[in-house]
Amino acid sequence: MLAWDHIMSCIVRQVGLVLDAGIEKDLRIHHLQVVDAARASLGLPVVEYTVTDTPLQVEKWINSKSGQSTGRIQHSDSLLRAVGSLIKRSGVTAVAVVARFPDDDSDDIDDYRQGMGIDLLAGVEAVISHLVVKNYGIPCAHAPALLPLPLGPSLCPKSAAEEIGYTFLPCVLAGLSTAPQYLVRNSESSDKDCILASDVDSVILPIDACGGDGALAFASGKTSRSLLIAVEENETVLRDTPDKLGINAVKVSNYWEAIGVVAAHKAGIDPNSLRRDRIKNIQHAFSVPSNGYAFSGAESFL
Repeated sequence: MLAWDHIMSCIVRQVGLVLDAGIEKDLRIHHLQVVDAARASLGLPVVEYTVTDTPLQVEKWINSKSGQSTGRIQHSDSLLRAVGSLIKRSGVTAVAVVARFPDDDSDDIDDYRQGMGIDLLAGVEAVISHLVVKNYGIPCAHAPALLPLPLGPSLCPKSAAEEIGYTFLPCVLAGLSTAPQYLVRNSESSDKDCILASDVDSVILPIDACGGDGALAFASGKTSRSLLIAVEENETVLRDTPDKLGINAVKVSNYWEAIGVVAAHKAGIDPNSLRRDRIKNIQHAFSVPSNGYAFSGAESFL
């Protein structure tokens, strides 16, 4: 992750693609066809692709203590060389990475396909994209290369979009084509098109996922006065709740309520005023005179 002294601006115009050398020929062709389809039908600015000089050899596992998915790539240097070559040769300002992932036994991901459980791929995907962002300071997103899973007669609608094609690339390319660009904060970076942390009005998080660097930075109030909204319906394997971390947050049951809280907050309305018995009687302030004896404002008139 970039430090908080970075800001984001500028619409990305040049997207590069890095393919893992470990991807089989037929599977690589499928990914390249998807890229061409996105360029031709959506007009996405994907300008060039390259293949790593060594298979990346992705490994993934579940952290036994936290229950989170995580992992690593054995040849991260090969990935960084490929990204660097795209930047030098084509001047790309965002990069999509496609790494060959180990094929799962379908039994291992049945819960995820039914809309439950964790995403077994997400942890190491974050490792890959964060590695690129940290080293080159440009937006990066990852799509895993996998062989198609066996068809399932019953599938959660939220998982269906991930199983109708050979690749996960279209949404990655679409997002990168308009992704904000990272800039180092300086005296000349206060352009109106820049997005600063202080511009963030509200932050919506799962109820038990408030321990990330971003959430803690917003909660500290040092960079902004964003309202943190914790959604109880969206539970994760984490245990970082606002109460545990001492964070002030508005707790809502679901995302419907979260949208209402955001709307109220933007309108300058205390969201608690929209709930029964959430507003308490106004408190009586006390002042301390120069003689050191405390008295209330009402008593001062006696």
